[in-house]
Amino acid sequence: MKKKRFCYLVRIQYLGFRFNGWQVQPKLKTIVGMLNKTFTFLYPNAPYKILGAGRTDSKVSSLDGAFELFVEEPIVDLDIFLNGFNKNLPSDIRLLSITPVDQGFNIIKDSKTKEYHYFFSFGSKNHPFCAPFITNYIDELDLELMKKGASLFAGTHDFSVYTASLKPNTITVREIETCTIVPNDILTANFFPIQSYVLKIVGSGFMRYQIRMIMGALVQLGKNELSLEEIKESLLTGSVQKLNTIAPGSGLILNQLHFNS
Repeated sequence: MKKKRFCYLVRIQYLGFRFNGWQVQPKLKTIVGMLNKTFTFLYPNAPYKILGAGRTDSKVSSLDGAFELFVEEPIVDLDIFLNGFNKNLPSDIRLLSITPVDQGFNIIKDSKTKEYHYFFSFGSKNHPFCAPFITNYIDELDLELMKKGASLFAGTHDFSVYTASLKPNTITVREIETCTIVPNDILTANFFPIQSYVLKIVGSGFMRYQIRMIMGALVQLGKNELSLEEIKESLLTGSVQKLNTIAPGSGLILNQLHFNS
């Protein structure tokens, strides 16, 4: 007889700088690894499963991530669960909320839109404390050209060129709702550079390295190593463009995650 499962949607924030991404990896520190360690410490004999809404890369952070928690016994007091988890998690991971969901809920299929922010600065060396939040390019970049390039990614395109180790049957035609570069007024600190910027991308789903490779292409554009025409060509089905610049993970943050109601 199949055991009944109780399902919960958990919202999470984390600073990814010292972690090797979301997914469990042998002998490496990951976000799920820390969640597993905390759960088994608090509930050593309770069967459970954690399923994330997506897999962030090494050093990538999240302000509004989520995972689905499956357990065989209902959580009696959600506040006690949340407080106990946060007390035992490291300071760079925080659970925001936990709510029961129907067993028909699917955290991957019911994910509607994801908004990512990529923070960067250029032209001079940043304060070292900026490293977890802002990617720093010493070269001068043509920001206005990069803004034009960013707009080319909005819409439905074939992003085969913008992923690593493309697997068979991967859906590479994706829609990006918006893609813009604006001044950074989101993250601030007294050690941040006077001026920094953020690439904002909104879409329903992204392939591995897709956003970081888009950012890499825009940096090449800003250095005049790539043209607007070459970016246009790279978004066509069957493109032979070879883009191998992957922007560092530490500038990327999952800013918002929305689900179908």
